[in-house]
Amino acid sequence: MVKAIVGGYVVPVEGDPIDGGTVLIENGRISAVGTAAEVDVPEDAELVDASGTWVLPGFVDAHTHLGVHEEGEGWAGNDTNEMTDPNGARFRALDGIDPFEIGFDDALSGGVTSVVIKPGSGNPIGGQTVAVKTWGRTALDMVFDEAVSVKSALGENPKRVYGDKGQTPSTRLGVAAIIREAFTKARNYVAQRDHARAEGKPFDVDLTLETLAKVLDGELYWDQHTHRADDIVTAIRLAEEFGYKLVVNHGTEGHLIADVLAEKGVPVILGPLFTTRSKVELRNRTLRSAGILARAGVRIAITTDHPVVPINFLVYQAALAVKDGLDPETALRALTVNPAEMLSLDDRIGSLKPGLDADIVLWSGDPLDVMNRAMRVFVRGREVYHFDDASGEGVVAPRRYAE
Repeated sequence: MVKAIVGGYVVPVEGDPIDGGTVLIENGRISAVGTAAEVDVPEDAELVDASGTWVLPGFVDAHTHLGVHEEGEGWAGNDTNEMTDPNGARFRALDGIDPFEIGFDDALSGGVTSVVIKPGSGNPIGGQTVAVKTWGRTALDMVFDEAVSVKSALGENPKRVYGDKGQTPSTRLGVAAIIREAFTKARNYVAQRDHARAEGKPFDVDLTLETLAKVLDGELYWDQHTHRADDIVTAIRLAEEFGYKLVVNHGTEGHLIADVLAEKGVPVILGPLFTTRSKVELRNRTLRSAGILARAGVRIAITTDHPVVPINFLVYQAALAVKDGLDPETALRALTVNPAEMLSLDDRIGSLKPGLDADIVLWSGDPLDVMNRAMRVFVRGREVYHFDDASGEGVVAPRRYAE
């Protein structure tokens, strides 16, 4: 099936906007983007009239707990942290996702079509993250990258969790030591594993160390939960010691050392920005941080950390960051191509260009204007959400089996 979205104000993000543009979709992928004169639309194509709307790629939230921390479910719906082992590299967020959680519907209403779901920050090493679409009937058809990164945490959370149990780690020293010991063991494990393979001898696979080996090999990113500036520097120091690919998550005090982050080329998934200063690590939280980091040359993405901030508020955080000094073009990039590039997902999502997934949102106007809304949402070319003017409510395509 070929589908053509025609007549809208097309904002590819990577490239100049096109007034009255066309986006051609074939087999769930974008096959062409351009003016009406540039794109040859087949006669049998299904036409989607986008007149009067802005056409953008679906937004990407690169740090969420969507589906593993279900809203309104209490402890029964919270599978974010397996807080029984400080080194949980073998744990996988994928194994805890409930696709029927209401947050996925909220994501669509906010124009968010892709998320990276992560374990929480209770452990120094929390587990593996996964990239999914925000519409699907099971995790089988939502996942588009099964292993993106490993979540790790520095600072208050892990030292409180284990310190309260009278276990290591109970200090920042202990948290860093757990991470350092884990990677040292992983290095030794790789050497022993490779030697056994070369000798043709049997070798017991360790899922925890295999995961960390993938981080050392550069196959997985290291998503480092860290708020305070000193903890961010510890994250950089550990990354340089072991040579893995670091992405700072939260980065609340990153603006205090923006020059350091820029010099080191460390990207920041920034946020959530709509929170109170509920603990010491958040005392310097400010909406100005996005603009400060970007102007220093740091590549940023913006996150809700859902359910800390509702995921449909992602674009509102960007809008208020613009109000406090972030360039509007950078703000859109922080919702689209930047998070995709940070985690090597930009071959699938993040902009409107041929070859990428047809995750497309038709907005009533500029999405950075809080009075505008997502009117129609397409995931892999399928319309999965529309706003009904008559009822004033969003309508999501059914996820459940119906005879």
